Amino acid sequence: MDDLAGSPTADSVSTGEAELKVDKSGAPTMHVKVYSPSRTYFDEMAGSISGENATGPFDILPHHHNFISLLKACELTVRRPNNGVEQRIKISGGIMHVKADRVIVFLDI
Repeated sequence: MDDLAGSPTADSVSTGEAELKVDKSGAPTMHVKVYSPSRTYFDEMAGSISGENATGPFDILPHHHNFISLLKACELTVRRPNNGVEQRIKISGGIMHVKADRVIVFLDI
């Protein structure tokens, strides 16, 4: 893999199968956007996101299969890659859609 240390943002690495998004240290990432009609809570690259649906708590990591779910009232936790800094967002419910390393969470529906 080429040296990605000079890159301030996520890059792409071709593996022959699929293009992987990685941060400057080479950790896998995905784009996460959490928003409502009136506010954007998070719109950046992340290492994971955790939430809760009717079957219980779950985590989404980079390269997750396509997924869509209604979210229960919970606290979403978005973790930044490598440093593990978490952003917690208290929600009353929403919809999460995961496709091709992009996670979209729409709140206040």
